[in-house]
Amino acid sequence: MKNPMKRIKIDGDPGKHWFTSDTHFGHANILRYCERPWPGIIEHDQALVENWNSVVSPGDTVWHLGDFCFGGSDRWSRLFERLNGDIRLVLGNHDASASESMLANGPTEVYPGIARLWFQADSQEIWLSHFPLATWPGAWGGRSWNLHGHVHSRELPLDARPGQYDVGVDLNGYRPVCYTELARLVPTGEGQ
Repeated sequence: MKNPMKRIKIDGDPGKHWFTSDTHFGHANILRYCERPWPGIIEHDQALVENWNSVVSPGDTVWHLGDFCFGGSDRWSRLFERLNGDIRLVLGNHDASASESMLANGPTEVYPGIARLWFQADSQEIWLSHFPLATWPGAWGGRSWNLHGHVHSRELPLDARPGQYDVGVDLNGYRPVCYTELARLVPTGEGQ
């Protein structure tokens, strides 16, 4: 596992970085819990793979902020083979039981709950986490963002916090969100 507090510098095209969370591949109950619009989990999983691959190219990087998949290592491996991009996983509460064998054939890097990015192009710092953070370095004054999942776009007092955004699929058309889209999606606190 990677050190979550070490700043990861991102050079190159920020438009090649995507963020998502809470795909819950293979989790039949998620259809009911989150009122997802598919008749069964097979259709759900197929639609999420198609949506992902419609926006993410093979050379892109995807930061998945947890609750990736239910099931054994075979299911995990098959999904990683089908999904475009270089996938980096921040573990979520439903990924806690993911074994080494599940992670061995999938994500390029695994982070234990939090990761810290620095986009060189526009000096944007981002704290990635599965759970929304109550605060984080640079939160006050809008100097950094917290991208998170877990809440499945449900209203929480934290959702109004400037610099914080739920990248989970339930809020974002069941697909990853590009870094360049986040500039307009992440609340700034101005005029709110």
